[in-house]
Amino acid sequence: MAFKRYRGLPQGEVTVEEFRAWLSQFDADHNGRISREELQSALRSLNVWFAWWKARDGVRAADANRDGAVGGDDEVGRLFAFAQQHLHVKIAQLGYY
Repeated sequence: MAFKRYRGLPQGEVTVEEFRAWLSQFDADHNGRISREELQSALRSLNVWFAWWKARDGVRAADANRDGAVGGDDEVGRLFAFAQQHLHVKIAQLGYY
């Protein structure tokens, strides 16, 4: 079994671009969208407790078209807001996020 090593989320305040680049590491099927399972892997890499639950809540909060994945600028913006509010990730306010 091979283990993939992921780059961690930078400490302190991160920019939207850094957050997006970090999150893109977990896009297992390379479709440009983050599923609940992929978000769960991202949260586990941060040693977040109840990662499956928080991933479910994150996708529910961000998935505007209810297709089960987060993709597109609007939905990613919603995921940024969820991460700030519920995961205590400090994201620099750049652009319209």
